[in-house]
Amino acid sequence: MDRSSEWFVPRFGPDKFRKLMGLLFLPYTGMVLSFSVIGAMLAHPVHWDRVLATVIIFFLGLGIGAHALDAVGSKGTKPWGRVFSERGLWRAALSSIAAAYLIAIYYMIFFVPLLWIVALLEGFFVFAYNLEWFRGRFHTDGWFAFSWGGLPVLAGYILQTNSISAAALAVAAATGFFSLVEIKASRPYKALKSRRDPLTEEETSLMTRYEAILKSISVGVLFLGLGMLLWRVAG
Repeated sequence: MDRSSEWFVPRFGPDKFRKLMGLLFLPYTGMVLSFSVIGAMLAHPVHWDRVLATVIIFFLGLGIGAHALDAVGSKGTKPWGRVFSERGLWRAALSSIAAAYLIAIYYMIFFVPLLWIVALLEGFFVFAYNLEWFRGRFHTDGWFAFSWGGLPVLAGYILQTNSISAAALAVAAATGFFSLVEIKASRPYKALKSRRDPLTEEETSLMTRYEAILKSISVGVLFLGLGMLLWRVAG
């Protein structure tokens, strides 16, 4: 199953560059980064160094680490072909996850010990979801929404406040549902896009609709995060 023709993969550049950009799943990674920023913007006051730290942590842990593990854990399929070796993917995953935790540990030791709860949960899901541990029990849409939709908001908020609030929980629930929509549209889109036999007109139309949903929700979340960021900067 080759995913290099999907909408988020650049149409320009060498094959390795295109697949590297595809491996990062930038629109979906951007959603998670936006969720973490949204969580941080709920706090008062905002510690801007911690906002930056949150974004870096999730880019390293999810954008690189989790997606590299996903490529390793793809059962019998290589979504990016043989461009990346399994050893290289493991090296990228473990080094980026380790770097993310080093940053997080600094803040957890000196400022926000409550973040340990989210850090341990995310550490579990980054391996259990992507490598399909426990017979894939945690590789489900619901756990995806929880780990990459809800938890980033809580991480962003806790890293600012070392506390939990009803507002943060409500927003985390909302972003969890955003992620649920994304994964529910992504799975059938991926299946249709990877079909080797020609699609019917109805299937092509359906694939186009799924793609529109994925583009709309990812861009919408990015603008929501940017809007909240600008609101707090201006305020």
